[in-house]
Amino acid sequence: MRTAYTTPPATRHRLASIAGLNIFYREAGPADAPVVVLLHGFPSSSHMFRNLIPALADRYRVIAPDLPGFGLSDMPSPAAFPYGFAGFADIVDHLLVQLGAERYALYVMDYGAPVGFRLALLHPERVAALVIQNGNAYEDGMGDFWATTRALWADNSEANRDAMRPFLQLDATRFQYVAGVKDESRIDPAAWIHDQFFLDRPGNDAIQLAIMYDYRTNVALYPAFHDYFRAAQPPALILWGANDPIFLPEGATAFLRDLPQAELHHLDTGHFALEDKLDEMVPPIREFLGRHLLK
Repeated sequence: MRTAYTTPPATRHRLASIAGLNIFYREAGPADAPVVVLLHGFPSSSHMFRNLIPALADRYRVIAPDLPGFGLSDMPSPAAFPYGFAGFADIVDHLLVQLGAERYALYVMDYGAPVGFRLALLHPERVAALVIQNGNAYEDGMGDFWATTRALWADNSEANRDAMRPFLQLDATRFQYVAGVKDESRIDPAAWIHDQFFLDRPGNDAIQLAIMYDYRTNVALYPAFHDYFRAAQPPALILWGANDPIFLPEGATAFLRDLPQAELHHLDTGHFALEDKLDEMVPPIREFLGRHLLK
């Protein structure tokens, strides 16, 4: 017997004015449904959630913003906007207030993780659940890949900034998508080409280098994140590309020290797990969110 096909809800592409900036976001699902906020990683944008959003929007109001300097959000100069994770968390916080999202689950990945965890520190009562995908909060997850970045943190010199510039080039962007992936034919090349278009905008290199330097402040906050996990015990689903050279699988397991009830899935893929493992990830995400948001 044939199963009837259900058309997924349409995704809307919107702009909100937050602190004088135009912040682009994708939104889908019923306006009165439980909210799921998707926070993207480097060097992507809400574009990385283009396939996940329709898979959730039948049950949830899904909101996926582009951080300033990424995707289709405004890209003011570093002199005009304090590029860093405290500023990002503030922008997302104001966006969610403007959109009337009073309680939400957070899906956090890469840069989105410290943004989301900072939100949780600000408003622990608003966070209904966490879905953590290759979003680090422990030194365990940071290996040799971070040596050049750590040198920048120790000395924000021109030489150390120049050493980071290869990470802004197309080869490095492609690497983030394909490293650790067994079947590269499942990775859409348009994904890294899309990201590189925005990285290549004049002036964006200075923005990205400022953000990379500021990442050190997230590491300094790791103990505060751990305190939040232990005190609040938010329901957590951890989905981790186990072959990720950027955030190692030990970083996923480390969450269990502070969130012993978390559900952990290691996936046979790399950093951008949604690109080739969406079919494996959607069922546990829907089951998890159903248990914790549809009560």
